[in-house]
Amino acid sequence: MGDFGKIIMVIGIILFFIGLCWPLVGRLPGDIFIKKGNVTFMFPVVTCLVISIVLSLIFYLISHFR
Repeated sequence: MGDFGKIIMVIGIILFFIGLCWPLVGRLPGDIFIKKGNVTFMFPVVTCLVISIVLSLIFYLISHFR
C-alpha cells in the first residue's frame, strides 16, 4: 500500500508542474481554433498528442521501476 501512495504523490507533483508550465505553453501549432461571431470552437489536437506521449512515458517509467 505504501508504493501506491508514492505513485500518487509523484503523479500529483508532475501534474502540479504541468499546471505551472501550462500558461507558458498556451496553444501549440496544429491546434484547431475557430472563432465566428459569438461561437468559439477549440480542439487542441497537438496538445492532446503531447500530453498523451508524456503520460505514456511517465506510466512506462513507473511500471519499469516497480
